[in-house]
Amino acid sequence: MLRLPRFRMEVPRTAAEAAHVLRELGANAQDSAAVGTPGLRVMAVGGGTDVYPNMKRRQFAPDVLVSLRRAVPRDVRANGAVRIGAGATLTAVAEHPVIRARYAGLATAAGLVSTPQLRNMGTIGGNVCLDTRCNWYDESLFWRSAEGFCMKTHPSVVCRVATSSPRCLAVASADTVPALIALGATVRLQGADGEREIPIADLYREDGIRFLTLRRDEVVTEIVLPASDGWRSTYLKLRDRGSFDFPIVGLAAAVRWDGGRVAHARVALTAVASRPILVEAATAAVVGTSLEDDAIAAAAEAAFKAARPMDNTSGTIAQRKRTVSVFATRALRELRDRT
Repeated sequence: MLRLPRFRMEVPRTAAEAAHVLRELGANAQDSAAVGTPGLRVMAVGGGTDVYPNMKRRQFAPDVLVSLRRAVPRDVRANGAVRIGAGATLTAVAEHPVIRARYAGLATAAGLVSTPQLRNMGTIGGNVCLDTRCNWYDESLFWRSAEGFCMKTHPSVVCRVATSSPRCLAVASADTVPALIALGATVRLQGADGEREIPIADLYREDGIRFLTLRRDEVVTEIVLPASDGWRSTYLKLRDRGSFDFPIVGLAAAVRWDGGRVAHARVALTAVASRPILVEAATAAVVGTSLEDDAIAAAAEAAFKAARPMDNTSGTIAQRKRTVSVFATRALRELRDRT
């Protein structure tokens, strides 16, 4: 049986207090907000459905966990724009009537995360900050000790996926993130020095270790969805099994219609790079069209070219690249037919 390492739990009552605790306790930690970084001694935790299993496998072993269960809002407020507290469970997001009606892609994505039991515990803030994944990283300490460590836990070791790579290639695998990017969401962050709001796409960087642009003392407090006027969205996911598994390809598409033509569109990918990808060339391919087959084919080709899967998860590289093209075609056709 895998057991948790010893740690101390801090339970602040506000996000500002959590930020100050993270700053104070992290003063001597390595300058990185990324979970899994060697030397990191303090970490924030929401529902814990990913953090605790990773700790059991000794992918990281912080001395202190800062619980956000009391510190961040857990409600969903819908007044024009929709504001989702970072502590809202994935079940609450998937089943909220306003999100299901106006932001279907997000409701679908949240409902496809893991299993019902874990969606009842896991939070959307935790999913937004989900650790990157890799076949060489997501194993027990016993396995990694025998087979060999990787760059993500031991910086002196080469990347086991591409030995000449100067950076870790672990893959982003959060289901809700491409849907949020496609819907134009922003995130509110609370730090020890105050609040800021950024587009959700700016929360990520192309680095499997330091994959978040969060400062060490910042926490996600809220996800803000703009008004849904004219927008329609969807999300498609490929995984090994029909439940539980992380995506090996995830694609979200959103389209805003105006008089029978596409006024704006976004296509976003997950599980095919170290950060989620907004495929801007797909937008250019469909804006001004009625989503005719040739426009959809051009967008699918753009998504295919943007995907950069590596041999670090289930499925072959060729299969995952091909799936991106197929999913883009299916998603855009669905949005055309639904309209």
